Amino acid sequence: MVVGAVVLGGVTRLTESGLSMTNWHLIKGMKPPHSDEEWKEEFERYKQYPEYKYLHHEMTIEEFKWIFYMEYGHRMWGRAIGLVFALPAAYFWKKGWFSKAMKPRVIIYGSFLLFQGLLGWYMVKSGLEEPNKEHDIPRVSQYRLASHLGSALALYVLMLWSGLEHLLPQPKNPVAASRLLPLLKKSAHFSLAMVFVTALSGAFVAGLDAGLVYNTYPKMADRWIPDDILAISPTWKNFFENATTVQFDHRLLGTSTACIVSAVWYFSRRVPLHFRARLASRFMVAMVATQVTLGICTLLYYVPTKLAACHQSGSVALLTYTIWFLNELKKIPK
Repeated sequence: MVVGAVVLGGVTRLTESGLSMTNWHLIKGMKPPHSDEEWKEEFERYKQYPEYKYLHHEMTIEEFKWIFYMEYGHRMWGRAIGLVFALPAAYFWKKGWFSKAMKPRVIIYGSFLLFQGLLGWYMVKSGLEEPNKEHDIPRVSQYRLASHLGSALALYVLMLWSGLEHLLPQPKNPVAASRLLPLLKKSAHFSLAMVFVTALSGAFVAGLDAGLVYNTYPKMADRWIPDDILAISPTWKNFFENATTVQFDHRLLGTSTACIVSAVWYFSRRVPLHFRARLASRFMVAMVATQVTLGICTLLYYVPTKLAACHQSGSVALLTYTIWFLNELKKIPK
């Protein structure tokens, strides 16, 4: 369900639906408009905000309903995750079925879920404010978007790791000890960090619509390094607020991550591994190749929604296989 929330959030951003719901109520917000009068009232409320004034001023109420339901679905999915987690967790806690080590994890997961909901609304609020500059497009803060995505991915990583620990048994057939295993584990951890950071840089690309700046590959408008890569002062702001620099960084991080993951897979062939670990490494390297291909195609075709959604989902799949590979390496005795 956390993966579904990440994917649905990406589609909501790509379809520019995230600012259609201008209020946030935990309980009241669960009921969408039903009558024509309620829809008109909701639409009139939306018209008061910058996105309608500057981007969607020709939107009809039927078009508004579509983007509203996209955002509504995302919010309800988030609430459903909270319920699916909280109700069984409370019951298991009361029955005493959680071990002493598991209880802090449950508290951390619950805190993350609550934080995600609050952070999501904090992000949306940034898009409901008037743009600071005359030619700025109304959009959510890329900083808050990256924080929202990063928090969701961190929650997913923690839950996935815990799930793999409980569901996947220790391999029955031991493998021969190898002096290369510690280095492989360190390399796999580094590849995980690169996958995570690259996914976060994708949030800045999405937040600034940086995928629409240079739609050529491998060069950017016949240049390896564009002229406007450091156009903003002070220099550090370019890495977070300059669409050209953000796209350049994402290209560089994506290519570096692909090379590192491929190198880890190639190096793992020299280390004795059990079947599941070997399988996880193959899925990991296959996914990184797929992800790079999806990224290039998304860029060349001017970020079509379906292709971009597949690319965003691919980052979660790559993160999943990397976590799986690390978990399998942990099961190998030193």
